[in-house]
Amino acid sequence: MLKSALGAGLLSFPWAFSRAGGAAPAFLVELGSLVFLVSGLAVLGYAAALSAQPTYQGVVRAVCGAAAGKLCEVCFLLNLFMISVALLRVVGDQLEKLCDSLYPNGTLSGAPLTLPWYADQRFTLSALCVLVIFPLSVPREIGFQKYSSILGTLAACYLTLVIVLKYHLQAESLGSPEPPQPSRASSWASVFSVIPTICFGFQCHEACVAIYSSMRNQSFSHWVAVSVLSMLICLLIYSLTGNDAVVIVARLLFGVSIITIYPIVVLLGRSVVQDLWATPKRRATAVPEVHEQRSRVVLTVAWMATTLAIALFVPDIGKVIELIGGISAFFIFIFPGLCLVCMTGTRTLGPRKKAALISWGVISVLGGAFVCGQSAALAVLGLLR
Repeated sequence: MLKSALGAGLLSFPWAFSRAGGAAPAFLVELGSLVFLVSGLAVLGYAAALSAQPTYQGVVRAVCGAAAGKLCEVCFLLNLFMISVALLRVVGDQLEKLCDSLYPNGTLSGAPLTLPWYADQRFTLSALCVLVIFPLSVPREIGFQKYSSILGTLAACYLTLVIVLKYHLQAESLGSPEPPQPSRASSWASVFSVIPTICFGFQCHEACVAIYSSMRNQSFSHWVAVSVLSMLICLLIYSLTGNDAVVIVARLLFGVSIITIYPIVVLLGRSVVQDLWATPKRRATAVPEVHEQRSRVVLTVAWMATTLAIALFVPDIGKVIELIGGISAFFIFIFPGLCLVCMTGTRTLGPRKKAALISWGVISVLGGAFVCGQSAALAVLGLLR
């Protein structure tokens, strides 16, 4: 659960903290978002238990109807695909900088020093995908990812520890008793503009239903405890990392952290493609093991090849992350809000409790619409500049 959220957002939070005007306003935005994040996870876990569906799109389809389920599948597929491209792009950047540190650019006898072919990003990233990421992405169940997720989470924690230590050691070596203060936010618009980035950093909602379905203890209280603990650890790591906008260290371990996320995204994307392809009749029919394994390998290869090709030719993922943050509002705010409204409408509850739950669901949907619309507007304005 924690590993599904910790990822490329580590690179975006320093910018988000600076854009918001420092640690205090950004931390308040994080705390406000955390209320909706944990609420959405709790609602999705309860909806998964109620509907007995193992996937996010299956839960939305069972609780909110076929139309909402189809919209969820389309948004889900687009979001996961863009996340895959962003993850590979980040890994490629880390590989490129790692190779540059091993073969420093410069001149040798007045001639430019060129990197050997095996240090070229196109080769290193492709080889990494074939030798490491593909074997991690092929397994059928998400439970397998818990082993690699431990390594990835430790790598992210190590990265945060190194950044904090180097930040304070650097301040001491410069003789500055206090670290430099970030610029103040120019307006409330600057503060709210970082919400899509924060949503991107905390999003694990796409994977939460699959994670819930793989848990041995599926009690609601246990699920809420897992959700709250995961989000609080994310809050700590992101807040510490976001306080330093200069030091980017431990590239190798950060690459390891990103690599362990990609297989989870591939698994989820595969399930959406299979759901889009399958008719209700096919869903009710058991698929032979050989056919399932063959389709799983083909889908994994196709997904990786397409995202790798795009990642190798996309120069900047900043706009991609902004757009992903907006789309993620559907999975963090809108769909959980719809599920809460639909579930509450079919349950026998007291009038006050029912009104409170429906009101919260409506607020969640409206909040998601605001974040999504704001992200789209910022992306359009960025293209027009």
